[in-house]
Amino acid sequence: MNRKLRLLMYLFLITFGSLFKTNAQDWANLNKYTEANKMIDSTSSLQNRVVFMGNSITEGWVTNDPDFFTENNIVGRGISGQTTPQMLLRFRQDVIDLNPQVVVILAGTNDIAGNTGPMTEAQIVGNIISMAELAEANSIKVIIASILPAAKYPWKPEVESIEPIKRINNQLQAYAERKEFIYLDYYSAMVNASFGIKDPLSYDGVHPTLAGYKVMEPLALKAIESALKK
Repeated sequence: MNRKLRLLMYLFLITFGSLFKTNAQDWANLNKYTEANKMIDSTSSLQNRVVFMGNSITEGWVTNDPDFFTENNIVGRGISGQTTPQMLLRFRQDVIDLNPQVVVILAGTNDIAGNTGPMTEAQIVGNIISMAELAEANSIKVIIASILPAAKYPWKPEVESIEPIKRINNQLQAYAERKEFIYLDYYSAMVNASFGIKDPLSYDGVHPTLAGYKVMEPLALKAIESALKK
């Protein structure tokens, strides 16, 4: 190869080489709970272990009321901003591999907001069903939680949320009843006349305050008790 050709190739690579590079990214945030998962048997009893799979609502729950989790042997595996395809991708390592008796799946609101791109309602429901099927196949009791009410998403105010949330919740409830899973209805306990969350129960219309979590907690415990009896 002559000097002129080598020079041309070098100039091409430094000009366009970045177009051919693959930027590695942990899209599903698989790394977040890696270390915590390794220590799970020292931090959580295997007997009647429960995992909460979810997004910022679940992650914020652990922050706002950690005693609820430790006292009831519940493992929080929520990641802020996540959508159902991301949760589905990490479901094995963050749920199945932890050997829980019960999983509570609270998901879907970020999908409606379009956090990881456009999603149809069928795709959202389908991803939640896939998580439920994975759990069932691994002898884990399934609790499917309703999406919490949200009249608007502060970060996506242009997105219509009220009717999609209602429709998806109806589909999730019908699926849970058909499969004889537990349907955990947070929505009815928290919704206001405008189809958002009651004011004392949320600080932004989407995420619960401690008062909101205190409404959710007895509902969750009752659902867990019913699931463990199945």
